[in-house]
Amino acid sequence: MPRLRELTAGGDCGELVPSFPGVTCCVQANMTTGVPPAEHGVVANGFYFREERRVEMWTSPNSCIQQPQLWDILHKHHPHLKIAAWFPLHSVGCTADYVCWPAPKHNPDGSESLWCYTRPESLYPELLESLGHFPLQHFWGPFANIKSTEWIVDSAMRVAQQHRPNLFYIYLAHLDYAAQKSGPDSPAAIQALEQLDSQIGRMVDGFAVAYKGHKPLWLVASEYVITPVKHVSYPNRLLREAGLLKTRLDEGHELLDLEESLAWAMVDHQFSHVFVKDQNQQLIEQAANLFTDLPGIAEVLRMDQLDQYDLRHPLSGDLVVISEPNSWQAYYWWFDDALAPLFARRVDIHRKPGYDPVEMFWDPVNKGIPLDATLVKGSHGAPALTTEQRGVLLSSERGVFVEQPLADTDVADIVLRQFGV
Repeated sequence: MPRLRELTAGGDCGELVPSFPGVTCCVQANMTTGVPPAEHGVVANGFYFREERRVEMWTSPNSCIQQPQLWDILHKHHPHLKIAAWFPLHSVGCTADYVCWPAPKHNPDGSESLWCYTRPESLYPELLESLGHFPLQHFWGPFANIKSTEWIVDSAMRVAQQHRPNLFYIYLAHLDYAAQKSGPDSPAAIQALEQLDSQIGRMVDGFAVAYKGHKPLWLVASEYVITPVKHVSYPNRLLREAGLLKTRLDEGHELLDLEESLAWAMVDHQFSHVFVKDQNQQLIEQAANLFTDLPGIAEVLRMDQLDQYDLRHPLSGDLVVISEPNSWQAYYWWFDDALAPLFARRVDIHRKPGYDPVEMFWDPVNKGIPLDATLVKGSHGAPALTTEQRGVLLSSERGVFVEQPLADTDVADIVLRQFGV
């Protein structure tokens, strides 16, 4: 990545250790709060609200983060600072001065129209006029590619030129796609690195113009490291075989029955939260025994064991099941694909009670998402116990941080020190 090397050639480079769970929403909350999931409450890329028996994946507003974030802390100490939060998860409703996040409009006929939530509200119409709609179809799914990153970079440069925020937090998701789909060492993943490097270089050049000779401090942080996988587990099928998970038929398709299930798993890359009805201890042990010594499973943790990963929180499962680095977990509960829910074959991240990387593939025969979890060749989320699971934190200037392994929670402290907080 020549442009990134050029940017950080005179700066610092350190290992960055993602906290567990090493997934997007958790790690970004770690970076912006400086505390782990046990404190900020983002325990996965989704939430299960027990009393309501409701699953919410990828949709929670900023209020789901239960600790102050960078923009909250900086505004408290320096009210005059202008801050941009550009495409971080859970940014809707945050206190940053300039915010952008995809938020399609739901029409009365059930269709959706492209749109983005922005702060101020007038910002997206302005971006739309000059850049066109944010290409949501290229941000996730089988057609995800560099076009979404190009739009994010274009819009960030425009905001930098017009408003010159003092802190600009930007999330570029591009490296997730090919590494999970084809494997982190695949030619497609290497090409994705080159594409992202080109966009970073373009953004650096644009910011240099926008800030008119005031050289910005650049911090470049990886969220996590994607490892090759050759095995997949199906926690919900296991629980169903044991009679703990229940389904109900809806027009010939099996849906997860949260009301009747004694236990079910909200899966998320290389781990899952297993929720047991009424937190019954006998059922918890029964479920735990199902996963113990199972191929592909590294650890099965009860609630009182979650302190070791700073994950003990009321929103966490009664069990947390962790995969080996070369394995991951799929949310499927059906055994016959003909009975799979209709949303299984769609890019439908909000209705699926778990993360589904198979949404990056396309089945031309059925004209939808395939139902073959073995297609996935890369994953992440398991505890970073080896150097191969550690990422990087880069700085364009020396002396910003000590060259030693850093936790993702250290990122907030590093940023705050730059503003004297």
